[in-house]
Amino acid sequence: MDAQILRYMKIDSIDRAIVDLLMEDGRMPAAEIARRLGEEVSERAVRYRIDRLVKEGVIILSAIPNPHLLGLDVVADVFIEVEPSQIREVAEMLAQQERVTYVACSIGERDVSIQVVAHDLAEFYTYVTEVVGKLPGVRKTTSSIVPVVLKDIHRWKIPGSLANPVSNTPSKG
Repeated sequence: MDAQILRYMKIDSIDRAIVDLLMEDGRMPAAEIARRLGEEVSERAVRYRIDRLVKEGVIILSAIPNPHLLGLDVVADVFIEVEPSQIREVAEMLAQQERVTYVACSIGERDVSIQVVAHDLAEFYTYVTEVVGKLPGVRKTTSSIVPVVLKDIHRWKIPGSLANPVSNTPSKG
């Protein structure tokens, strides 16, 4: 077992509402968030809460590029079978690739899964056969074209069951 002790961040329904609003528009000003939350939360309290959520690593504020608007119309999942002693090494090499948007090591039938973006099917095919398939340690690839993505991590909302009742910390400020 890993010696690292996990520390879970406690959030309340106001934190959750702030995150939902930031997901709607990551550049939404604290004043607008406070206005939309109602009179019980000040702009200062919103800024404090956002800073705390970022500092604790609960949220990351960043830009998310849209591959389709950049001409990368093919999105595909590639499942990779790798020599057992090279799983992490292959995954780390794939994580450095520009066309790879997601990399994970897994337990089960496949060892590594990635998501790839490409301009067209020919480019995707060439990438998988000439780049991924030729990495040392790769035994087999299985691909699945993803024509529609309904939900991704940047659309995942914090479940309401994880939000504690509103904390006793003063909101006005």
